[in-house]
Amino acid sequence: MAEARFLEKLLDGAGVEWKALGEVLDYEQPTQYIVKSTEYDNKFKTPVLTAGQSFILGNTDEVEDIFKANKDNPVIIFDDFTTSFHWVDFDFKVKSSAMKIIKLKQNSKVDFKFVYFAMKCIKYKPKDHARHWISKYSKFQIPIPCPDSPKKSLAIQAEIVRILDTFTELTTELTTELTARKKQYSYYREKLLTFEEQQQIPFIKKLLDGAEVAWLPLGKAGTFSRGNGLQKKDFNESGVGCIHYGQIYTHYCIAAQQTKTFVSEDVFKKAKKAKKGDLIIADTSENDEDLCKAVAWLGDEEIAISNHTFIYTHSLNPKYVSYFLQTEMFHKQKRPFITGAKVRSISAGNMAKIEIPIPCADDPKKSLEIQAEIVSILDKFDTLTNSISEGLPREIALRQKQYEYYRDLLLNFPKPEEVTA
Repeated sequence: MAEARFLEKLLDGAGVEWKALGEVLDYEQPTQYIVKSTEYDNKFKTPVLTAGQSFILGNTDEVEDIFKANKDNPVIIFDDFTTSFHWVDFDFKVKSSAMKIIKLKQNSKVDFKFVYFAMKCIKYKPKDHARHWISKYSKFQIPIPCPDSPKKSLAIQAEIVRILDTFTELTTELTTELTARKKQYSYYREKLLTFEEQQQIPFIKKLLDGAEVAWLPLGKAGTFSRGNGLQKKDFNESGVGCIHYGQIYTHYCIAAQQTKTFVSEDVFKKAKKAKKGDLIIADTSENDEDLCKAVAWLGDEEIAISNHTFIYTHSLNPKYVSYFLQTEMFHKQKRPFITGAKVRSISAGNMAKIEIPIPCADDPKKSLEIQAEIVSILDKFDTLTNSISEGLPREIALRQKQYEYYRDLLLNFPKPEEVTA
């Protein structure tokens, strides 16, 4: 009822006309603007865009055939296959021809940003791999308030845009802050876990308190064993906890005390097991960056572990090791040992050769105290930048839901009979 009253006040007795997107929008094929080189670098000037979720793939140094967009001449890039789309008000090139560059038709009596928000309310998911703008999407209708008075109509549209822009700007600010915090997190993780410039950084110097840092092979600090043939068909809704290597990429972060899935007692008896403090490390991946992603198991009970994993048993702080496996120093040591073409992998023997910094290695008790202090600091950054229940990601998710609620409310005009395309 509150939504209806709000819309009634906004319209002030005016009617609503529903128009197909194709009546108010034109499109341009992006062929001319396709990037030739895939050598992207942030130091270059021009962004390369995709209409999919990634949006900005990187920056190119190409200077010809750039689409010129700006605040006064924005466009919408539309993925012709997935129907994903983005608002763009800056110069760009594109990755492929699988999109349309959408513009406002000349003499259209609509606010382009209003049309963009209205498109966000269209509930449609493609069911086939075909181009959709011409055949289907452009036929969907959007509401145009007060069609008999273009001036009043544009005023109503502008007010709706103003309100929704407020929400999107807040989300953008939070996302920008999150990006900055992630860079800060990465910076401190590298410093704290490689002990670079330890004499120049007061905090690290105080933390070590004169202790030396020994770089020891992982094989000397612990032992590697392999998981075995646990399969997804073995999963149950209850039973004994288990971790499948694929879940390390999709579900787990630095550490875990509970598993997502379970297996029966019979399957558990035959499986390789990890105990509290062990690391479960993925030994295969489709790319080098994700290879050796790890989760430290901190639960009290033993759990079953699938194949394509290493179980690393050691006497270090488990999260200290898990954080170290995210550092550039680790990746730098890992890269020469990676084998395979489509599937990238690393052997346990080569993993054992990679060195990890151990502060105060000759005093295990003090060493663990220093490791715990480093973990405590990195935990705070991890919560701020990655937690879905706390920190900035949670705040962004809440603001996004708030924006979507008001967007749907503000664009919930009386509808004609359902349009079928």
